[in-house]
Amino acid sequence: MTESELATLGGGCFWCTEAAFKELDGVSEVTSGYAGGHVENPTYEAVCSGDTGHAEVIQVEYDPGKLSYEDLLQVFFTVHDPTQLNRQGPDVGTQYRSAVFYHDDEQKQTVERFISELEAEGAYDEDEIVTEISPLEEFYEAEEYHQDYYEKNPSDQYCSIQAEPKVKKVREKFKDKVKQ
Repeated sequence: MTESELATLGGGCFWCTEAAFKELDGVSEVTSGYAGGHVENPTYEAVCSGDTGHAEVIQVEYDPGKLSYEDLLQVFFTVHDPTQLNRQGPDVGTQYRSAVFYHDDEQKQTVERFISELEAEGAYDEDEIVTEISPLEEFYEAEEYHQDYYEKNPSDQYCSIQAEPKVKKVREKFKDKVKQ
């Protein structure tokens, strides 16, 4: 059995990215949380104030025998807009920034190469990719009510407007990687 690996990604509201990544075969766990800030054990309210420096992120536990780190990056760069600085759609603030928090040098090199390739092929027209690439120093799990939010709140208006299209995009665009 392959040992699982972790990826930590910030692509706006963690409710949305969590829901999208839970669709993937090979993903065993997706945890919403905070990374990239300077305050220990931040709360949601503190992160939303913009004063902690944290981004809303998801930590994805996955089986590299089924999904590669690059597969995760393909999904990540499909379900959010990496050209928006400190925002995703209606969510504005540094906590919603596009960010990849790498766990080792191999992840760092992979994400740097991946972004270079996207830019070289003009994947986002003339828009510059502003995704932060930083080492993961600390991951703080978000409060329990944020975990599995989309699953627990399917009729939530924010989820139907923001998360549902991301889930549908993963199901359509990555059919061969979605749980059956």
